[in-house]
Amino acid sequence: MFRIFFILLTGVGAGYLLRHTRVERHAQRGVRITICTLLFVFGASIGADHEMLRNLAFLGRQATVIALLSVVGSLLAGFAAQRLLFRKEVKR
Repeated sequence: MFRIFFILLTGVGAGYLLRHTRVERHAQRGVRITICTLLFVFGASIGADHEMLRNLAFLGRQATVIALLSVVGSLLAGFAAQRLLFRKEVKR
């Protein structure tokens, strides 16, 4: 865990020091390539896992329910925050 945190902080420091150089402009392409590679490897590992493929329908339904409940919860929390924080004062 500390190794990952150290690597992250090292990257933040390098990005801060190199923010006005040519390297910073090319970093976006490197990030995009890295993310695509990680997604490909993740997909390949899912495709190779027979247990995961057998349970894909169940996991998909479960993920859909979690996503829908998250959206509904966020909307309700936003509505409640708006009502509590931004209510208009009634003049008497």
